[in-house]
Amino acid sequence: MTERVMTMPGADASPARPGEVVLSIRNLSKQYGKRLAVDNLSLDVKRGEIFGFLGPNGAGKTTTIRMVLGLIAPTGGSVDILGKDITFYRSEILPRVGALVETPALYLYLSGRDNLRAVGSALGGVPRSRIDDVLELVGLQNRQKDRVRTYSLGMKQRLGVAIALLQDPDVLVLDEPANGLDPAGIVEMRDLMHQLSAAGKTVFISSHLLPEVQQICTKVAIINLGKLVTESTVEELTSAHGEFSVTLERAQEALALVQAQNWGREARLSAQGALITPAPGNRGRELNLFLVQAGYAPDTISQATQDLEEVFLRLTNGGTGGVQ
Repeated sequence: MTERVMTMPGADASPARPGEVVLSIRNLSKQYGKRLAVDNLSLDVKRGEIFGFLGPNGAGKTTTIRMVLGLIAPTGGSVDILGKDITFYRSEILPRVGALVETPALYLYLSGRDNLRAVGSALGGVPRSRIDDVLELVGLQNRQKDRVRTYSLGMKQRLGVAIALLQDPDVLVLDEPANGLDPAGIVEMRDLMHQLSAAGKTVFISSHLLPEVQQICTKVAIINLGKLVTESTVEELTSAHGEFSVTLERAQEALALVQAQNWGREARLSAQGALITPAPGNRGRELNLFLVQAGYAPDTISQATQDLEEVFLRLTNGGTGGVQ
C-alpha cells in the first residue's frame, strides 16, 4: 500500500515565482546495504514545467520520489521544494505538494466523494466546493456516489490524482498517474496536466508510457542504475540533428544510392518505410535535387525526429534496470 502524504494546512513558504526553480535535487543518494539505489542525482525543475522522470524498472525512480516527499531519508544530498529543505521543513512544504505514489491507498467501502471527504478531514478540512472541483477535473463527477470497490483501476488512479489535488498544490508529484487508464482516460489525463501547467503549477511525473510523456512533458530526465543519464527538453532529445525524413517510391533503391554517397552513409529506413538521411551540405533542397536528378522524386521531405522511446532504449541499453 502506498504512503499517503498528508500534512495539516498552514504552510508559510513564500509563493513561487514564474520561471523559478521549485524542486531542486542536489547530489541525492540512497544506499541499502551494499546496493546504491540512487547515485549522486541532481535535477532542477522550474515552475510551470511538466517534468518527466524516466528510467527502466528498478532504476531508482520511486526511491527518488519517496526521498523528494520526505517519506524516506536520503543517505546523502538534499531536496529543496519551494526554496526549503524537505528534511527540515516538511510540515511547511507538504501542504503545497500533491502526491500520488504508486497505487493510491483508498477506502474501498466508501464512495469516491466520501474518500475525498475523509482525506480532506484528515488535512484539516476541505470545502465542499473544492471536492466538487477536483471530481470534475478528473472526470469522476458522474461516479462520485459509487463505492470505490466498483471502480476500475483507471478510475482509482483518477481518484488518487483527485486526492493529490485537494489542497490546490503548487507542485504535483505523480508516479504512473495514467496506470490502468483506457485511451480516452489517457487523453483526459494529458489535458489535465496541460491545464495544471497553464495555471502555473509544476508537475513532476514518472511514467512508463513514453509516447504519452513525449506529448505531455516539456522536459525529461532519464536515470539508469540510479544515475542521471540525461536531462533535456523533449524537443532536443527527439530531434535528429541534421537528418531528414523522406517519403518516396522505391525507398529501398533510393536508400542504396544514398548510402553510396559520403554524406549518406548513415542513411536508413524508418519502421514506417521513410528514408532517414543526412543531406549534402546539410540542406534539404540539395537532398531534394539529388533525389530528383537520380529519378527518385520525393513525395515529402521534412526534418527527421526520433521517438522518445527510441532515445530512451538507446540511452538505457535497451531499458535494463538494476536495484529497486
